Amino acid sequence: MPEKRTIERARKDARQGKAPSTQAGEFVREEFHHIREGKHGARSTKQAIAIGLSKARRAGVRMPPPRPGSVSKEAREHIARDARRGRTGRRRQPSATRSRAVRSALKREGHAAASHDAIARQAHRTAVRRGPSARHKAALRAARTRARRRGASSARRSKTR
Repeated sequence: MPEKRTIERARKDARQGKAPSTQAGEFVREEFHHIREGKHGARSTKQAIAIGLSKARRAGVRMPPPRPGSVSKEAREHIARDARRGRTGRRRQPSATRSRAVRSALKREGHAAASHDAIARQAHRTAVRRGPSARHKAALRAARTRARRRGASSARRSKTR
């Protein structure tokens, strides 16, 4: 179950009209924090991200399903079920035995998956797979965000003087 703060942050993003991936990012971030604080581990950074996205879908974030061919048919069905659960708000009480088994399996995994290096490597690998134009577009968007931030901070400074 996601923390209250995470759900509030995601809802705030939704109110501001931010993309579903941004809203889901809050849940992924929470997952990284859980791994870092030793609540459980993950086999890979990809697994940590997948857990976060699954929580996001169950919390009602309207994330599009992965593209066909990127995951197995079974995985797509699981993801679709998560999304349906989130939209309808109907959740079954999870089996205690299964829940315990999953938690203990994750506890045995390592904690390096949430390290800054591992996350950076994963982001870089994904960016390379998306191609140069996608990277260029992302860089332009980041530059715009930085410019906006810089503008806001300089405006704030001039008010205080």
